[in-house]
Amino acid sequence: DAVIFFDKFPKIKHKLQTILDVALGYITLWQSALTLSGGESQRVKLATELARKSTGKTLYIMDEPTTGLHFSDIQKLMSIVSTLVEKKNTVVIIEHHLDVIANAHYIIDMGPEGGERGGRLLYQGQRDGVLKAAESYTGECLQEYLEHKKKQLSPKKKQ
Repeated sequence: DAVIFFDKFPKIKHKLQTILDVALGYITLWQSALTLSGGESQRVKLATELARKSTGKTLYIMDEPTTGLHFSDIQKLMSIVSTLVEKKNTVVIIEHHLDVIANAHYIIDMGPEGGERGGRLLYQGQRDGVLKAAESYTGECLQEYLEHKKKQLSPKKKQ
C-alpha cells in the first residue's frame, strides 16, 4: 500500500520497493526493529543496500538469509543476489538451504559436523566437486536433492 501511496515520490517509492523486493511486504511502516527476526533484519539491511547506487565493489555477507522464508520468497531473494553478482559485487552466503547451495558459483564446505567434530575444510571449489568430497554431508544431501529435482523435471513416461 505504501508503494502505491508514495507513487509520486520516486525516492521514497524506490526505497519502499526494495523492501518488497526482499520479501518483506508484510511489515508495516514504523514497525519497531525489535519485532523483526534475524533474517528479517538482514533483509532490511539488504534492502537498504539495494536502494543505494551500486559501485560493483561491495562485499555482501549474509548469514542464513532464507531462514523463515517461503519458497517463492527464497526465489526472489536469489534473484536479488544474482543481480548483485551481475553488477560485479561479491556475495558470501552462509546457508544450509539446498536450493541456495545448488545455485552457488563457489562452495566452501566446513565440517563434517559441529563442535569438536567440525571446523575442518572439507571442500572448496565449484558446486559439482562437493558432490564427491569425502565426509561432506553437504555433498551427500546436495546429490540427493539434485537427483530428486531432476526426477521432478523429467517428463513422465506413458504406460
